[in-house]
Parts: sequence; structure tokens; C-alpha cells
Amino acid sequence: MSQLIRHVITGMGMVCLYLPSFAQQKQAYVPPRQYNTYQTTAPINIDGLANEEAWSKAVWSDDFTDIEGDKQPAPAMRTRMKMLWDQQYLYIFAEMEDPHVWATLHQHDTIIFQDNDFEVFVDPDGDGERYFEIEINAHNTIMDLFMSKAYRVGGDALMTWDTRGLKTAVQIDGTLNNPTDKDRKWTVEMAIPFSAFAFFNEGLTPKDGASWRINFSRVEWDTDIVNGQYVKRKNPQTGKPLPEHNWVWSPQGIINMHAPEKWGYLHFISKPAGSTPVTVKLPAIEAAKEHLWEVYAKQQQYRRKNGRYAATLQTLGITNTNIKEQGVTYTLQMEGITNQFTATLLDKNSRQRCSINQEGKISQNASHE
Repeated sequence: MSQLIRHVITGMGMVCLYLPSFAQQKQAYVPPRQYNTYQTTAPINIDGLANEEAWSKAVWSDDFTDIEGDKQPAPAMRTRMKMLWDQQYLYIFAEMEDPHVWATLHQHDTIIFQDNDFEVFVDPDGDGERYFEIEINAHNTIMDLFMSKAYRVGGDALMTWDTRGLKTAVQIDGTLNNPTDKDRKWTVEMAIPFSAFAFFNEGLTPKDGASWRINFSRVEWDTDIVNGQYVKRKNPQTGKPLPEHNWVWSPQGIINMHAPEKWGYLHFISKPAGSTPVTVKLPAIEAAKEHLWEVYAKQQQYRRKNGRYAATLQTLGITNTNIKEQGVTYTLQMEGITNQFTATLLDKNSRQRCSINQEGKISQNASHE
């Protein structure tokens, strides 16, 4: 098993595996990727083929990379995706090259990443809390869950949550579970209802210009063919399967998908697919947020050592409180008591404020100072 934070099911229920994460050290900033999704005015038939005209006009994403980005070699097989939307659904189409397509799991909410799979992570409001994960394998078996907050701050995966109204289909360019031939790829098509992400009937459909945090992961296991079957390749010293490959759309910089602040940005554009492309520039404060995460990481280290949070930035060894990003200057401030802290970036000129607390929750609003 890799260092990814994963969840497993035992006879006694769910066990969360806590492994080294962003909270223990500041990681190098990896600029998140962005994708503009345009609308479809015609229905999309979810059959795994993406042969509608709107799909032909939707732009392919950049090829997936290793989860750590340029730290690791490029993936051995190509993965890419594209998206569309209308007033009801977010549509996703993914294409995964693979000479040997296999799958074993059929039961809903089985831990699908034990097979090769495709995974979707969505945080509609981008605050790092209340996010969703959907996994699918080549049998079109689904595992979906809701996280009230990330594992690193004690979040639990709610496996009883289901993506109500979800439509999915898989197509295989080749043959499933047949080691005697060479396959070409498998594709996944999804229609995710916006209503599935809603709480208390709020935010059912994005508005033009809305931005979500989103990422995609492809899990790929090395296999050997033994007695006419695919078998995960094992470490000859331990006899255990080799760690899985984790290929993602927007690189995390760390081996952990459950760090929503590192996901990419999905921008909703109300124009039809094929329209003149719209350029969406992230505000400077998005890059400046990395300084908040530096405070978060150092506070977690300080608390493990001292049993409480630091009261000042100086105690954490942070002396630069004037942050400049893209020509904008922000003031970094912090208040801390024994069990809580809030660090804030403030741009007094634009009256923009962005804060992080001890649970890694991001709050962003206009200042009233």
C-alpha cells in the first residue's frame, strides 16, 4: 500500500489510516490546474461513448501526471478527461489508455481502489470541508462517500452517503479480464446531479462564473499474468503487492488526495461548448493562501511539541507578515489560544479577507475594517 491516506473496511467497520501529511511540514507550492466547463444545450446519453456533438466541442484536459507532479516520472499510460454542464448535471468523460483492462469488484461501496479505478473529488464551496469522492472501476461499480472534514483533522468517511441520481457508464476498447489479448483503453462517462451536492436545498446549480475545487485520480496497479489471470505484482522481499500508481489531473505535490486545498479549479461558463474560449484568472489571494497553510503546518508541529497552539506568528518563527502576490500586498495576522487559532490574510485596499483555523477550514469574505 502506498503512503496515500486510505480507508479500509474490516469486520468491525471502517478504519482510517493516518499517514504523514501536509500538516507535518510545508510542501512546495504546486500551482493548481484549471478547467473551464461550458454548457450543453442538448441531452447527453450516458453510455460511455461521448459521441454527442457537445462532447466533440468540449476541450480535453491536460494529461494526468503523477500525484507528486514533476518529482516523479510521467505516467506510463495516458489519462485525460473533459467536462460539460447544464442546469441539472455536471458531465464528466474520462479516457484511460491501458493494454490490460481488468476489474474484480461488483458490490456498491466496496473499496474500489483495490482495482484499477477512476476517482472524482469535489469541494463545491472550496472551504476544505464537506467534500465528496466517487470511485468507479471497469465493471462500472461505484463507491461514493462524503467527508465532513479531512482525515488529518479527524474526519470520518460517511459511506452511507450516495450520489442520488448519479448516472455512469463504462466502455472498454478491448476485452475485460482477458490476458491473452492487448486492449487499448477504457472510458468512463458520468452525469452527477448538482442536487446530490446540496445541503438544505442550497446551491443546487452553479451560476455563470462559479468556481469549484475539483480533482481526479487514476489508480493503476502493476500486474503479472499467472495461470491465465491478472495478479498484482508483489515485492519479492515482503510478498505484498507493490504500491499502486496514483495519476492525477492537478498534481497534489504530496501523496495524499485528501488535501482539498491542493485540488484544481473548475470554472463554470454559461456559454455553449465550442464558444470562444473565456480566460479565467485566479485572484492573487489564491496563491497567497499558501502562507496560511504554512501557518497551519507550523501550528500543528508546535501543538504536538507543546500541547497547545502558539499565540503569535513570531513564536512560530514567522517574521514576514507582508505578503506580496501578483502585485497585491496582504498583511498576515494570527490569534491563538490553547486549542484554537485563526490566521488571516488581509488586503486593506480591496477589503479582501481570507482565514484558516485549526481544522484547516478556509473562510473568505470582504473585510469591514
